[in-house]
Amino acid sequence: MKMSRLSFAKALLTLLLALPMTVLAGEEAINLDHAPVNVDDHESLQRGARLFVNYCLTCHSANYMRYSRLQDIGLTEPQIKENLLFTSDKPGDTMHVAMASDLAKAWFGSAPPDLTVITRARGANWVYTYLRGFYRDDSRPTGWNNVVFDKVAMPHVLHEMQGEMAPVYRTEKDEEGKDRQVIDHLALVKPGKMTLAEYNGAAADLVNYLAWMGEPAKSQRLHIGLVVVLFLAVFAVVAFYLKKEYWKDVH
Repeated sequence: MKMSRLSFAKALLTLLLALPMTVLAGEEAINLDHAPVNVDDHESLQRGARLFVNYCLTCHSANYMRYSRLQDIGLTEPQIKENLLFTSDKPGDTMHVAMASDLAKAWFGSAPPDLTVITRARGANWVYTYLRGFYRDDSRPTGWNNVVFDKVAMPHVLHEMQGEMAPVYRTEKDEEGKDRQVIDHLALVKPGKMTLAEYNGAAADLVNYLAWMGEPAKSQRLHIGLVVVLFLAVFAVVAFYLKKEYWKDVH
């Protein structure tokens, strides 16, 4: 019995250690780009919030985020009402979407997911690469595909900003040693309203906002944690000398 428990513990430990390596291997295969996330950059967060409301909130909800929380990134309530709220919404409302989930499923094949914690679920690098990874694919119902989400149901809602990208292929060997065509990179074939550098900046702002929205209190939590650690460090010194003074006559 002891040997079987030990074997089970070893197998479980091996599995737990292998999981991070599996994730890393998947990311390496996809070749994710680094997302320049800085949740202390309020100007970037405000630009990202505007993009989210104007382009994402049409289909995707953020049901765990209230408009009023945007005051934490430097926006006033009048600014929120004037620029980010729809007619019937109030600052205290959550970022719900008007589209019915059954209609969305009928149109896109699946209901668009809630995006409140998308960067915590997928990772900021994945979302950043995804937003920059759309390319034209006439075989898809929407006319679009994505390098990190093959056969994605979502159309490229930001294509007017980025323009149209086309895949450039390279030949490589598969597991059986046969040649196959894989996407090497994307090339711009039809310019958009922005240059690629400007679009990359806009995508970075949007991902930055999504990362902040996934945990709005992160900066405050880290600050409180630092204060607590400093307090405990000072208290440990005081407690040490207090203990020495209290026990100095005890042998």
